[in-house]
Amino acid sequence: MVLPQHAGDNFQDPSEPGPASWARRPVEVSQAIDRVAADNRLAPLLRFDAVGVFGGSAGGHTALSLAGGQWSPSRFRDHCLQHIDEDFSSCVGFVTLRRGDGLDALKDWAARLVIRARFSDTTPQRHTDPRIGAVVAMVPFAADFDPESLRRPVVPLGLVIADQDINRCPAFTSKRFGPPASPDARCWHGWPRPGTGPCSRRCRHSSGSVGERLLGDPPAFDRSTALPPLHAAIAEFFVQRLGPSR
Repeated sequence: MVLPQHAGDNFQDPSEPGPASWARRPVEVSQAIDRVAADNRLAPLLRFDAVGVFGGSAGGHTALSLAGGQWSPSRFRDHCLQHIDEDFSSCVGFVTLRRGDGLDALKDWAARLVIRARFSDTTPQRHTDPRIGAVVAMVPFAADFDPESLRRPVVPLGLVIADQDINRCPAFTSKRFGPPASPDARCWHGWPRPGTGPCSRRCRHSSGSVGERLLGDPPAFDRSTALPPLHAAIAEFFVQRLGPSR
């Protein structure tokens, strides 16, 4: 397993999240494959015509790109200008929450002002790699994708969709482009959690923070029973599509 540490968009250096990082990330995945392929210790043990990619949230955005998805910053801008009330968290990140008080209108106004200025680029972005043979996107950030570009992904695509997600509204992420029109596609629905956190690790944000509200485990969430079936289904998806008999 290879885990790229994306430049300017990682836990040690979160200085440049957003469109610049979203464009770099798929290229960095290809560069990571290059590095492994050039390693004389590892390369003889691996197949480079059957690479699997897994990513969640922003990593899910990367995964969708590598599955053939096309996006642009201006698509994100247009989404937020139209749907900021329903998808506030996706549009502003962990800066603040809407709390149903008199400040919400001011937050919406400020967010729209920043989004108009920052997400004006209409250039379509796309990057694929012929070595990648299957992709799983877990609760992907996807509001800026052209839905048609993901109807028929270039490789088998699996989607983990959290029907009750409060951080990435599923109506504007995985569900907006519908199940891919491919017999090799899979969708896992109904993940019983509020945000993207419980799928991977316990929330590290301070108690009461915006991040904890959006990513923390829901009440009575039992990782020991909830996670293994999903992990097993994802592993089987990759085995069936990347294994020697595929």
